[in-house]
Amino acid sequence: MPKIKLPHKSPRIDMTPMVDTFCVVLTFLMLTTTMRQPEPANVDTPFSISEKPTPDFNMMTFLISTDGKVFMNFDNGGDTLSKFRPKILDEMGKRYGIEFTDKERKDFEKFPSSIGVPMSQMKEFLDTKDNNIRKQLQQGIPVDSADNQLAMWILYARQVNPNYQACIKGDTKTGFDVVEKVLNTLQDKNVNRFNLITSLEAVKINLEEIQQ
Repeated sequence: MPKIKLPHKSPRIDMTPMVDTFCVVLTFLMLTTTMRQPEPANVDTPFSISEKPTPDFNMMTFLISTDGKVFMNFDNGGDTLSKFRPKILDEMGKRYGIEFTDKERKDFEKFPSSIGVPMSQMKEFLDTKDNNIRKQLQQGIPVDSADNQLAMWILYARQVNPNYQACIKGDTKTGFDVVEKVLNTLQDKNVNRFNLITSLEAVKINLEEIQQ
């Protein structure tokens, strides 16, 4: 008997469902993702060979610009219930006799970058939506001995979240006198351990020198 020959058909894959799924995911990401706001000062960090990553949570960061301005940022906690930032703002308000509204607390909580505003201008900073005005108000946190507001920020931040770790991010051209003021302020508030944020530098290994 002759063999029955089955018809040969090339396989066909319908990619329409996959394309539809990809479009849905892409649209969702575009609608929910927020653009990262630039820092108030451009900082060119020095190089190092350390590969220790900075922590994602429990971190307060000090940004020091080339002109000696100090800015501060701290995370809101590892979960949505922590809400450390508005609590710290309330403590600062009590210290300087300023009462913040719920809207101002929420704006401070969601502000995406570092802040360097004197407390006397904090309400104006939070109430305005003009980025140019906000940029003008970013004069840096006072660190003078007569009015060291940076020390108060550190004090209340540590009271609200004792697990905060200090991270310092300075420019390669930042003067040491400003960095020294920040370090002295940290030590005055019993913060003796901190991380320096740097850029990773590629290191070439010379095998001949190692063998010698």
